[in-house]
Formats: sequence, structure tokens, C-alpha cells
Amino acid sequence: MTPLRIHNADARRLWLASHGLAEAPVGGPPTLDVIRDLGFVQLDTIQVVSRAHHHILWSRNQSYREPELDRLLRGRHVFEHFTHDASVLPMEMLPLWRRQFDRMRRKAESWSWYVGRGDDALMDEIRERIREEGPLCTRDFDTRIEGERAMWKRPPHKKALDYLWYAGELATCHREGVIKYYDLAERVFPEDLRNQVLPDAAQVDGLCRAALARLGFGSLGEVRKFWDAAEVAEVSAWAERDTGAYVPVQIEGADGRWTKGVAVPDIEERLASAPAPTSRLRILNPFDPAIRDRARVRRLFGFDYTVEMFVPAAQRQWGYYVYPLLEGDRLVGRIEAKAERASGRLSVMNLWWEQGVRAGAGRMARVEAELARLARLAGVDEVVWP
Repeated sequence: MTPLRIHNADARRLWLASHGLAEAPVGGPPTLDVIRDLGFVQLDTIQVVSRAHHHILWSRNQSYREPELDRLLRGRHVFEHFTHDASVLPMEMLPLWRRQFDRMRRKAESWSWYVGRGDDALMDEIRERIREEGPLCTRDFDTRIEGERAMWKRPPHKKALDYLWYAGELATCHREGVIKYYDLAERVFPEDLRNQVLPDAAQVDGLCRAALARLGFGSLGEVRKFWDAAEVAEVSAWAERDTGAYVPVQIEGADGRWTKGVAVPDIEERLASAPAPTSRLRILNPFDPAIRDRARVRRLFGFDYTVEMFVPAAQRQWGYYVYPLLEGDRLVGRIEAKAERASGRLSVMNLWWEQGVRAGAGRMARVEAELARLARLAGVDEVVWP
């Protein structure tokens, strides 16, 4: 089959539509629908303005407020586990996720520096306490770090709780702030979903199809990395046996170069129906799924973006936590801002425009309007520029 060629402007238009960023985020879909459409939302504890998961959901519906996600978690509509990082997923993904519990258990056993297999007696004690007492958090245990304290070294009970969570024996039942409460998985995961047992190959097929359905198009590597729940060879085997699940395409990059990929079978219909992106300027979170893959965002948008949180301050080009600016189908700049809740302010430290982008009065007004909206999400009243 001759590959369909997707020009860059069309690729960007469909990409933003597929990630819920094409339309202005006013009166957007309910939070659960956003999570289902995206597939997962990455969790992060760092709060500069608002934590990543809240910011990502707010970017699709700006009436979203932070307590909504915990209500979904308590209502058993979503569950927490590990994709490429800790994430929240729709509960209906559970039958496809059994293999990921096994994969992450094996990985955790190799992370002796962080998790490891741990002490069987301690894990039995944790299981029994949770069974008898109900949901518990790390503060309910009091084991101590053994030996010399060092970076990443953690008390045995924290390692054991994480191991049991990775393995799917424990599940997050709710949170209080960032504090995670663990319960037995059998008391969190609905019985009908928990009892669905699919062959391993069927799980891989389902994960690959679900990833491509949300991406619209991409390389097999990007399909694999979407959930990060299968190996390279497993995704290659899927592509060989499930040829009806995709069509070959070539995708034009921002620099005019073409790359091979695969797309959903109805790609032409999706391209025809994808709306032109809103001109409203948006402040995106660094972990937004639309820009999470830095190589892909560079290829599609010509935007060179790096998260510099773990870069020594003297070596940073931009700043500790810098937000990309999306306007139409372009990433036009980046901004550094921080919520100072004690003083009720959102402080803007820096603003940079991409080469060739003019900071006219209209564009600056759109920045200020978005900052005012972001301040409301953070629960502060005033935006302060340096």
C-alpha cells in the first residue's frame, strides 16, 4: 500500500485535536472523558503553579478544579499505576493492564537501590495490617533507614509499599493532598474488571490499538512508548499480525523532512474533520501528553524544549520549571511563573518568545488573559510581573 503523506500543517492540526487542544477550553468535556480521551494523565508532586495532573486536565476544561480527580479516584472510575511514570488511567483499562503489573513487579525487583524485592515478613505484615485496619499511608509505618543515609535511600516500609503497588497487590484508593493511601487491590478494582483474564498477546494488541487510536499517527516506537507497557519485539509482532489495525503513512516534520509511520485506518476522515486550532493562547504544563515526547515535539513543531528541573541552576538555559506557550498550531514561546499562595500572587519571572514571533499588544493581552485564568486554578488573586 502506498503510504499516505501527511503534510506538517495537517499533522499539527490533527495532533492538537487528538490531544484535546484544538478547541478553546470553555465548557469542555467532563474530567473522566478527558482522561479517557487522553488514555492517561501523568501524576507529579511538584507544585510550582498547580501540579501537573491538575494543570493538564485544566488545559482541556478550565472549569476543572483540583478536588475533581480525587473524587474520580474514590469513586473507582480511575486507578493509579505506572506508564512511563506514575499516572492515572481509566478503570476500564484494567483488563489490558495485568501484564503491566507483572512487568513492573519484575522491574521493581531489579531496583534494589529504590524498591527491590524487600523483606517477605514485612510485606506480609503490611498486607495483614491493611486487611484488618483499612487503607494506610506511609505515615502509618515506622521502619527506619538502615545504615548510612544517602540520596534515594528509603525506609523498608516505603520500599515494600511501592513494590506491592507496582505488582498490583495494593492500589491507591484515595489521596489526601499528595499523600497516597493504599488498600488491597481486590477492594479497589471492580470485580468484573478484575476477573477479566485476557491472553498476553491480546493485551498487547489491545494496548497498541488503544495507543494508536489516541495518537492518530506515529512511529511504532511512539506506539510502544505511549503506555510503556510492552517491549519493542512485542510491538513489532503486533504490527505483523494485526495489519488491519493501521495504514502506512509518511509524516512531514517542521523542517520539511519526512518520516515513516503508521496511522489509524480512518486517518483520512480524521484529517478531514479535525478543526483548525483555536487562536487562544494556552500555557501548557511541561508534562502535557501533547508535548511529553521532546523529540516528537521538535519534529512536529520545530520547538526545542527541555525540562531543566534536574539540571544544575548554573547550567540551565531557561529555568527550573518553564511552561511552553501554545497559540494556534504553533509553540510560540515559554514562560516561567510561580504561585505564591501565602501572598495570593502568581509571579511571572521570565517570558521568552521563539525566533520570529513578535510580542505585539494583542499577543501580550492573550498572555495576560491566560495568566489570569491560571491564577484562578492556583487559587491566587493577582498576577505580578517583575
